[in-house]
Amino acid sequence: MTYETGRAHTRLLWCAVIVGASLHGCTSFSKKEKGAVIGAAAGGVAGGIIGRNNGSTARGAILGAAVGGAIGAVIGHQMDQQAKKIEQQVGGATVERVGEGIQVTFASGLLFDFDSDQIRSEAANNLRSLAQNLREYPQSELLIVGHTDSVGDDSYNEALSERRARATADYLVAQGISRDRLRTSGRGEMEPIANADDQKNRRVEVAIYASDAYKAELKKGGY
Repeated sequence: MTYETGRAHTRLLWCAVIVGASLHGCTSFSKKEKGAVIGAAAGGVAGGIIGRNNGSTARGAILGAAVGGAIGAVIGHQMDQQAKKIEQQVGGATVERVGEGIQVTFASGLLFDFDSDQIRSEAANNLRSLAQNLREYPQSELLIVGHTDSVGDDSYNEALSERRARATADYLVAQGISRDRLRTSGRGEMEPIANADDQKNRRVEVAIYASDAYKAELKKGGY
């Protein structure tokens, strides 16, 4: 999916959420979800609910970081430019614009050997190119999410996916990306995007979204 398609998909997703909320209010939300919606007024964490319902921790992180308004428009424009560069410069990656951020997906087979959390030498160029892009756009933070297929033990898969996410983060740090910009998560087999045993489920997703410091800078600038 290209970043243009991703933007259209995100707009439709938000429309569906808004329409659903107007029809059903909060009556269909659990207590935990109602709390997240209330918190959204202050911190934009409603995206976490959208992400869980959509089966994507990475997407939820991006949508949860959205601020909207003039600041969101500035961030969105920057993300448009960054997404274009990632698509041009980073091999082996699927780039999707989501809300006010970018989701970059690597098939795990491109980054790791089977049952391994060691970055493959052939994949190093891809991550170096991503790191170069991230250095050009230092106002963002990242959530790196590892995923596996359903073959094997659940707990083992979750641990493997977390190790792969951390290995990806460590490599980016070695390329000069501040660790303060990075978070990791291992979701194992819990967020499939294809048939349970499909290799597409073995992937690493990188959610890129504006940092709180950058949002505060824009706000101070009068946006």
